[in-house]
Amino acid sequence: MLFTACLRFVTPQISPSFRSLRSLVFANKKPSLLSLSTAMDRDSSCALVLCGKSLAENEIAMSLKTSNAIKVAHNSEVSMILQSEVDKSINDDSFDVELFMKTLSTNQYGRFLIWSPRLPSTHDVISQNFCELPVGAVCVTDIQFKGRGRSKNVWESPKGCLMFSFTIQMENGRVVPLLQYVVSLAVTEAIKDICDKNGLPYLDVKIKWPNDLYLNGLKVGGILCTSTYKLKKFNVSAGIGLNVSNEEPTTCLNAALRKLCDSAYQYRREDIIAAFFNKFEIFYDLFVNQGFQTIEELYYQTWLHSGQRVIVQEKNEDQLVEKVVTIQGLTSSGYLLAIGEDHQMCELHPDGNSLDFFKGLIRRKLQ
Repeated sequence: MLFTACLRFVTPQISPSFRSLRSLVFANKKPSLLSLSTAMDRDSSCALVLCGKSLAENEIAMSLKTSNAIKVAHNSEVSMILQSEVDKSINDDSFDVELFMKTLSTNQYGRFLIWSPRLPSTHDVISQNFCELPVGAVCVTDIQFKGRGRSKNVWESPKGCLMFSFTIQMENGRVVPLLQYVVSLAVTEAIKDICDKNGLPYLDVKIKWPNDLYLNGLKVGGILCTSTYKLKKFNVSAGIGLNVSNEEPTTCLNAALRKLCDSAYQYRREDIIAAFFNKFEIFYDLFVNQGFQTIEELYYQTWLHSGQRVIVQEKNEDQLVEKVVTIQGLTSSGYLLAIGEDHQMCELHPDGNSLDFFKGLIRRKLQ
């Protein structure tokens, strides 16, 4: 599949509200985080704050701003601002870029960051500007109003939810489907690392195959990985949504933590995303260089499905026959490996028609 070209929008007239945003960005006085958020709430304008952990990434930020290279879909006007140009004297609940960078300890992933108070979709920003961004670049927003999930589902993204997407580039297309499992595992292990660091009881966040995160039987997060192929490489955009402080629409990490202990500690989005990248970079290196089997056992300890019995459908001539199988693990292609009551090993595929992967699984016998 060819890489989708970057979208460029031409607007013949600039709205008064966008002029107010531009005046905040380009006036002599530094725009505050609060003023950026307030201006953007009034219309569809987008302000992107660019930041790097080192001089090299900050030079990329300067270059992107100078060339006005980053585009945002949905007819949004875009202004780019360097983190050094933002007045941080006003404290609010916006994403704390400096706290994130201080906690990050990676060599590549997360070191170049795009932050915005409000975006249609972080995944769209990353995927539509992939060729302009360094590998490992991440986009974070406080409010997302057109977030995407699997099968074009809409992801509800209120304040308090951690929403980010980042870039990965791979050469071996056969293992690209397994990448979402590496991302999922890095999220659950990052939460455990934060618990360890702060002396907190574990939040038992589990992975529901293929890309959902569950806590106490309720969905608290999801993973979306999409890819395009260009110049013999797979450009992968990975997106994560995780309920950190927002108890709606299901539950969140901090609500679960309050039920477990009396600690005053609250999970912060900045700590979680930094811990995620610190963990992901380790897992990804193992995955690419030594194979998924190096982290497979840890993945099975974290998912919900070992030994789970499910009803699947199997084509028998012109009829669909339902059978019970027991999940054993994953196949090399990333589908579910199961064994039937006839002791026949099989691979389980979704039928593509159900919103729940476990409703409408198709059984394919393994030779």
